[in-house]
Amino acid sequence: MTERTVEDSAQPATPAATSLGTRAARSIATTTKTPAQLSLTTPRWLLRLLPWVEVEAGTYRVNRCVAYAVGDGRITLLASGDGSRIMAEDMRELLALRDVMDLRLLEEVAGAFRTKHVVAGTILAEAGRPADGLYVVAHGQLERRGTGHYGEPTVLGIMGEEEFFDEEAALRGGDWPYTVVALTNSTLLVLDPDRLRQLEDEHPELARAFAQFRAGRESGGAGTPAAVASGHHGEAELPETFVDYDPQPREHELAVAQTVLRMHSRVSDLYNVPLNQHEEQLRLTVELILEQQERELLNDPEFGLLNNVAPAFRVRSRTGPPTPDDLDELLTVVWKQPAFFLAHPRAIGAFGRECTRRGVPPVIFEMYGSPFLSWRGVPLVPTDKIPVDPVESTSSILLLRVGEENRGVVGLRPDRLPHEHAPGIAVEPMGLDRRAVASHLVSSYFSTAVLVDDALGMLEQVQVAHYHQYA
Repeated sequence: MTERTVEDSAQPATPAATSLGTRAARSIATTTKTPAQLSLTTPRWLLRLLPWVEVEAGTYRVNRCVAYAVGDGRITLLASGDGSRIMAEDMRELLALRDVMDLRLLEEVAGAFRTKHVVAGTILAEAGRPADGLYVVAHGQLERRGTGHYGEPTVLGIMGEEEFFDEEAALRGGDWPYTVVALTNSTLLVLDPDRLRQLEDEHPELARAFAQFRAGRESGGAGTPAAVASGHHGEAELPETFVDYDPQPREHELAVAQTVLRMHSRVSDLYNVPLNQHEEQLRLTVELILEQQERELLNDPEFGLLNNVAPAFRVRSRTGPPTPDDLDELLTVVWKQPAFFLAHPRAIGAFGRECTRRGVPPVIFEMYGSPFLSWRGVPLVPTDKIPVDPVESTSSILLLRVGEENRGVVGLRPDRLPHEHAPGIAVEPMGLDRRAVASHLVSSYFSTAVLVDDALGMLEQVQVAHYHQYA
């Protein structure tokens, strides 16, 4: 009993309060509140940097001069039980078969290809040697090599899935114009010359198509004659010309992103201090719609930028990760006033690692008060709307020229809207229902257009998960 008393007396007594405590004070005080924070929002740099064209009637027509480009430069492959097979309709990617309408004939040509597997380092074609077939890449990467003026080796380009070589040499029976080497273990589909001749013997229509193709190439084909004279003297006869227009120009209709915002009248009547509930709900809803708008501008199958890069302006990464050499190559295809690169943050990080490894750190470019990495003076703008393949960890990097005056990429939105809340965004009241819930239709109208093909380029299939070990 004595010990317990001693122990209790050893504990210090709580001192009596001599002023008002903070807990009690808060009961009659207010708090400083922030607006609701939405973690899904991003800077949406594409929406900021893209020049916007006001569309008066919901449709934007891109008038171009006639260009005789054919297809997308690739032969579509379909998965089959024993590998890949060629989609017959896409055999028209070959200039020689452009006008062949007989699907059964195209199917027979597609079925004549055989599968060939090669290991990395295999020489598939050697410059100056007779062409031994038409090749379509089913899997892997190939490199086209040439010889410079002084005999030095040169790299002409990288080929990947669904690309083919060389129609000219294979169908004319000539020599390979360049050397092709497999960079990786690869699978190819090959049409042998003997099988090609057999098809010609069996099908007169096919023989006529190939004969016309060969004759066209031998006579110069569809080369463009000189339409402007220069350097002449006296009364020389001048050439005549005119610029034809595309009779079927592409028209872009504005897309829409919509949702219905619902709020009970009791909430909007009673709980508006210090923040207006309707305005906060509308602000957050518009944020979500703008996020979706940027996603569609990049990924929509009709007008999304990732799906509107012309074949000639697609560049393949040489080694996988995005290197300074790869971005230099991309700058060679969009060289007229490039505005900015657009890439996933992981792709920009991968590029930064490659620069660190080479000892060439990118210059920091400041815009809108934020720092950006840049290459050759062109900023690398991040967006998480460009997808990254979750299995292969690959992504793409875009390079844009922007603005109508530059014949570049432009964003499209309506000139004016009823119930306009912001440019291109309308908020229309829909009334109260029998539960006293008010509804508002929130709509965003938008699209994008590439005025000329060389305004948009893409570095494809860059590896974003490659890291280096440093001593």
